Amino acid sequence: MENTKYEVISNKPFAETVNGLIKSLEDYHFSVMWQLNFKDKLKEKGIYFDSHFMILEVCNPQKAKEVLTRHVDAGYFLPCKVVVYEDKGTVKVGMMKPEFLLGMLGYADLQNIAKEVQTSMIAAIDSLK
Repeated sequence: MENTKYEVISNKPFAETVNGLIKSLEDYHFSVMWQLNFKDKLKEKGIYFDSHFMILEVCNPQKAKEVLTRHVDAGYFLPCKVVVYEDKGTVKVGMMKPEFLLGMLGYADLQNIAKEVQTSMIAAIDSLK
């Protein structure tokens, strides 16, 4: 299962990593459609969670349209999620690999699109290093 996710360690503080990731994703033609600060959301519900954990739902609109036009049920895996979180003082950035996720559907005609999206997302994440 090690090939199902991609994760790197950031050498920047949490907030700077999140902001840099958003900018980098935009440079690779992804839009941040939604973001959730899990720590803050849990606090609103009266639950204490002491680590930063940000979920970004991102989308390359052209690729999303292509995927949904071919197989609308692929929408179960859209938009893609990228997570920035703290783990014992270390800031990490990661995602489930789109090739793995879309591959679970078994549509051979989505493999190239998933690979393109995955390559761009990895490049955006790697630019944070």
